[in-house]
Parts: sequence; structure tokens; C-alpha cells
Amino acid sequence: MRDSSVPSSASSSVTDLYNTPRSSRSDLFLPGTSGDFSLSACLSACTLLYEGAVEPMQIDVDPQEDQQNAPDINYVVENPTLDLEQYAASYSGLMRIERLQFIADHCPQLRVEALKMALSFVQRTFNVDVYEEIHRKLTEATRELQNTPDAVPDGGIEPPPLDTAWVEATRKKALLKLEKLDTDLKNYKGNSIKESIRRGHDDLGDHYLDCGDLSNALKCYSRARDYCTSAKHVINMCLNVIKVSVYLQNWSHVLSYVSKAESTPEIAEQRGERDSQTQAILTKLKCAAGLAELAARKYKQAAKCFLLASFDHCDFPELLSPSNVAVYGGLCALATFDRQELQRNVISSSSFKLFLELEPQVRDIIFKFYESKYASCLKMLDEMKDNLLLDMYLAPHVRTLYTQIRNRALIQYFSPYVSADMRKMATAFNTTVAALEDELTQLILEGLINARIDSHSKILYARDVDQRSTTFEKSLLMGKEFQRRAKAMILRAAVLRNQIHVKIHREDEGREEGYARHLKEAAGNGF
Repeated sequence: MRDSSVPSSASSSVTDLYNTPRSSRSDLFLPGTSGDFSLSACLSACTLLYEGAVEPMQIDVDPQEDQQNAPDINYVVENPTLDLEQYAASYSGLMRIERLQFIADHCPQLRVEALKMALSFVQRTFNVDVYEEIHRKLTEATRELQNTPDAVPDGGIEPPPLDTAWVEATRKKALLKLEKLDTDLKNYKGNSIKESIRRGHDDLGDHYLDCGDLSNALKCYSRARDYCTSAKHVINMCLNVIKVSVYLQNWSHVLSYVSKAESTPEIAEQRGERDSQTQAILTKLKCAAGLAELAARKYKQAAKCFLLASFDHCDFPELLSPSNVAVYGGLCALATFDRQELQRNVISSSSFKLFLELEPQVRDIIFKFYESKYASCLKMLDEMKDNLLLDMYLAPHVRTLYTQIRNRALIQYFSPYVSADMRKMATAFNTTVAALEDELTQLILEGLINARIDSHSKILYARDVDQRSTTFEKSLLMGKEFQRRAKAMILRAAVLRNQIHVKIHREDEGREEGYARHLKEAAGNGF
């Protein structure tokens, strides 16, 4: 993958040092080492800064942090190892079309093939607008290929002609079907049969979805809510709204309707063993919630959602595939779980193991990470990076997840030691000592590693923490909290015992309940 946005290590490290507070700088390096500030160090830093042509006063945010937080949008994947036909077969409906278009946008090598597959599939729907858009992209892509002699095969390559007859016929069919469904719905409303009206709204929503009109599809599915007569109907309505909201990437809507579906009696009241249908619904809800949490960069919550999916009931190609669950759940868990959580929730999970069997590379990465074989783990992550960047939901998070996984590996590597040789550490992480020192400096400044760097001897020393004083501080804070709660309880008991309440005028009797409630809340909060 081409990436020209990475700064040079020299200018980056000098800028980090320049922007570091005085107290942090003095604590970062051990006294008596080359980390101490001296005239020669300052002069060399100034020279590097001049060569890097970076004005330190212009930098308000750390460059590395800024790059990690900014999602990658305009990037090109050059060496994918993706079997496009097998990949596309894992999805159905609009999800297949959107994923193929995403691959075409970011991978020149697969662009023509992906667009041809998307064009062929979209002709099975009523989505005329997307057909015309894909055909336009395919025409442009083939023209670009023809202008590149080395890339054109011997037989040449020609885009398929625009099927205007199909476009006109499909538009007419879609319009006739829409009129019929609309007439049927009006008749159902005239008869006032709730079940028929609900089905009419669902049928209309399905048709709009098939035409690619997502906003009208969402309206129709949402209107069915007023005509639901059972918990099963409510769940079906929620699943329809969730599906369209995922296509629209309206993630707050997704989480809202996942919560609504989970609170229905059919789902909420079941304990222990669940039947197959309920388990399938729960799996779909958890995967949709996982996508929403992933989009919100709440990676730990996303991992927990994906880990709750049932392999035997993961069959909804209109949203995602079981392989997606393995990759999303595995990477999010690696980035956020500690060793105990990783062992308990991922490695020892009988259900998630079945997902990992579909993605042996992700499984091996997780086991290598747990076994502290960080060099091979990070190497395998780099090997699969190009394929991950072709996933429309994971691509914006690949850089952040990879950084978090690497940082967690560095933290876990050093955690058992009082001191660590940075040369051996660099070998273990397949990097240079200088690059490792920059990474460790950043982790120390962020408070993720409690250590100091001897940059002369290239040794990382753990800081001594006074456990006795830390325990006393925690005890004092806990005592103050107990004292606050005790006073609040005494105040509330005194208010109730003396029957204290607010007297109001007769015309305001309707507000009395509200005043009493506010008084109880105030007493409960210790006021």
C-alpha cells in the first residue's frame, strides 16, 4: 500500500521533545545520560529541526496521534490477496453491491473485475440508478486500462454496452409494482386490519429497498411499528429498521433499535437455553450492535458484541459474514483486552473458536500475541493489512487498531521486568532501537508505561511506585466517599421521619408529585 504521510523519525522525535513539558522531559530520561539537556544536544536538535523544515510553534497536536485519529479515505491497495468471487458470494442484496464498489474505489488491480460483478448483480434488482453509476465507473476504468498498454490483455478489454432496454423496462416494472403495493395498502387501511396494514408497510419497504431508495424504505419499516400486535412483529420491525440503518450508516439509530428489540418480552424474559429462532435474532442484534460500536471507535464494546454471536445461527449475508465476525471481534479484542480477558473470552471461548476456524490467520495472530511472540504476530498483521483495507467497515479503523495492538504488545512485554535491554526488545519487535525509543517515549508521555529511558545505555527502567502511599491515598478517598453517602442517608431519613414536604397552592396540586420526586432525588444525592 502506498502511504506518503509518514513523517521522518528525526523531525518527528525532535518535535515531540520540543512540545514536551519541562517536567515531563526531566522525568523521561535518567540523569547522567545522553537524555540530559546540554548545549551540544540543543544545537544538534536545532540542526535536525532546521533540516526537517518544521516550525515547532506551528504544531499543536502530535503528528503521530493526528495520523492515527484521522480515518484513511484516499488510499490505494496495490497487493491484495482477495478471492473476489468467493468474497462477493458471502453477501447478498445491497451489501454485496456496496462492498464491491468499495473495493473498486480503492484497488486498481481489482477495479474492473469488481465493477463487472457488481453490474451483473445489480441487474437482478430494480436499482436502476446504481446500475447507471456502476456502468459509468466501469467505462472509465476500462478506458484507463486501455491507456496503459502493459495492463491490457492480448484480447483487449471492452466495457459492456449500457442496456437501455433493461433500464426502461425495469423503471416501468418498479413503478407498476409501487402503484400496486400502494393501492393494496390503502385497501388494507380501509378495512382496518392491523396485520394486513403491517404487512403492506413491510412489502412497500422491501420494494423501496430493492429500488435503492433507503430513506423511503426506512419510513415504511418504521410506520409498521404502529400496527404490530405481538412481540414477534416488533422484533421483525426492529430488524428491518436496523438493516436499512446499517446501509445508511446511521449508527445511533442502529443501537436504539437493537435496544428496543432486546427489551421485548420474547427476548428479555428468556433465560438459560434459548430456541434456535431466538438465538438467531440475538446473534443478528449483537452483530449489528458490534458494527455500530466499531464505527463509534468503542472497540472493547464492539469486541464484546461480536464475541456473543452464535456461529450456528450467524446467517444474515445482507449484513455481514461469519468471517467478518471473526476478523472484527478478533482484532478489537487484541487491541483492548488484557491477557486474562483474551484467554477467558477469546482463546477459551468454544463458540468464538468456530468463527476463528474460518480465519486461521487471525486465529494464529491471537495465539502468537498471547504466547508473547510479538515479532511473528506483528509480521502476520502486516501481511493481512491490504485485505483489511478493502473492508468498508474496518478500513477506517485499521491504523488505529494496529497501533493499539502494537502498544499493548510493548506494554505487556515490559510489564514483568524492572529493566529491559532496548536492543533485545527491538529484536523482539522486529524494529530498530531508535524507532523503538520513539515509541516508548510516546507511551511514557501518555502514561501507558511507568518507566524511564537510559538513552545512553539503551535500557528501559521501571519506576518505583510507593505502594504504601498509594494505598493510603485510595483509603482516604474511599473514606470521604463513605462519609458523603452516610450524610446523604441521614439527611434523607430525617426528611422522611419529620414528614417534610413542600406546600403548594391548590391550583398547582398537579405539580405536587413532581416536587416530591425532586425532593427525594435531592436528598438521595446528599443535598
